Amino acid sequence: MSNASTQHPLLTAPIGKTMFILATPNAIAMVLSMMTSVTEAYFVGLHGVIALAGLALVFPMFMMMGMLSAGAIGGAISGLMARHAGSNDIEGAEAIAFHAILVALGMSTFFAILFLTLGGQIFTFLGAQEAVLEQALSYSQIFFTGVVLVWLANTLGSILRGLGEMKATAAWTIAGSLVQVITGIIFISGAGLVEPMGIKGAAYAALLGMSVSTSGQAYHLMRADRKIRLRFTGIAIDVKYFKAILSIGLTASIGSLSMIGTSIAVSAFAARLGPEILAGYGIGARLEFIMIPVIFGIGAACINMIGVHYGAGKIDRAHRIGWTGGLASALLTGGVGLFFALFPALLSNAFTDNQMARDAARLYLQVVAPFYAFFGLGLCLYFASQGTGRVSWAAFGNVVRFVIVLISGLVLYQYNAVTTERLFQLIAFGMVVYGLIIAGSVWLGAWRRGLPIAAKNDTI
Repeated sequence: MSNASTQHPLLTAPIGKTMFILATPNAIAMVLSMMTSVTEAYFVGLHGVIALAGLALVFPMFMMMGMLSAGAIGGAISGLMARHAGSNDIEGAEAIAFHAILVALGMSTFFAILFLTLGGQIFTFLGAQEAVLEQALSYSQIFFTGVVLVWLANTLGSILRGLGEMKATAAWTIAGSLVQVITGIIFISGAGLVEPMGIKGAAYAALLGMSVSTSGQAYHLMRADRKIRLRFTGIAIDVKYFKAILSIGLTASIGSLSMIGTSIAVSAFAARLGPEILAGYGIGARLEFIMIPVIFGIGAACINMIGVHYGAGKIDRAHRIGWTGGLASALLTGGVGLFFALFPALLSNAFTDNQMARDAARLYLQVVAPFYAFFGLGLCLYFASQGTGRVSWAAFGNVVRFVIVLISGLVLYQYNAVTTERLFQLIAFGMVVYGLIIAGSVWLGAWRRGLPIAAKNDTI
């Protein structure tokens, strides 16, 4: 039930300071989580370039699970929780949380069946052969057996972020990352009585880390003393809540899948240039993926803040929040990108001693990283759009980026004109178009579509 008599504190809090407070725990947690993945790549790389190529091929699938469960559908959940909190609708918020868990169980079951039955065909289609295919399957079969833990951990985190409880979800994400990195080092390389498992050890460690994050966040959300809590009794299953989550989440998923599709397409093209090029691309592209958690930290704060303002009808101020977050993300990612474009060896030489792989990674950073500002701007506004419940244009920007890379790459292959440099130039061009489309749509009023005139002008 709604109770509008109590105004949400975010409605009058300073925008910049509040965004910093909300974004910092998320950003730290997400960066540590991604650094765990970087550490994983380092220790897998000690087992040779074939193992590293296998990890590079399966890594987009790992990221896809995270971007769907935390970014697309998770963002929809966060936005809905924030809008219910903004209108002080406790019953509605608890119903959304309950149905979100059911959605996570259903989605994880679908992806587990898909990759456990068709994983070999999927990776073969992407260009994996023999030893590289064996390495990719060694990871994916373990990971997708327990992928429900990924969905539950990220769904619970999305519920907490929607309620503005960034510190709680960050703490359990960090705890899970620490477990993953410690067990990953032990499992991959071996220690004491534990025999080296290679790439399989990385998959086991990832699931262990997710189990810690899942159990901790579930405990936090189910405490009896909470105003809004996760309950599994007293809430009837209602199609309208599934529709509310999925109507936004599935549209946003088109964007997330297109983003991952871009990475998969480039991985497939790179694989055909040789395992060294694929491994080098995997090393260089990890900087892009490291940027995603940083942007997600800011974006999650935007989802919460914007969702609360939309729930309260404060639309103009919600736009100011979105642009503040978008420009901050552009400056941050742009600065990091320029730094590594100038000093690429800091990353390209850290994971392998294979010179061809190092050269490919260095070229990626020099060609693509200078354009990260457009990527940061577009991705933050994509997350922010979920707070408004209007994500169509944000998804469209990702689709256009994917089509540019895929079609242009296929044309180059048709004329036998693919080179590593041209492949990376396509990625950079796609980033620029992506950022401009999403920013332009917000500027032209995409977030005001379908609102009453009074709400558009903050007069309700």
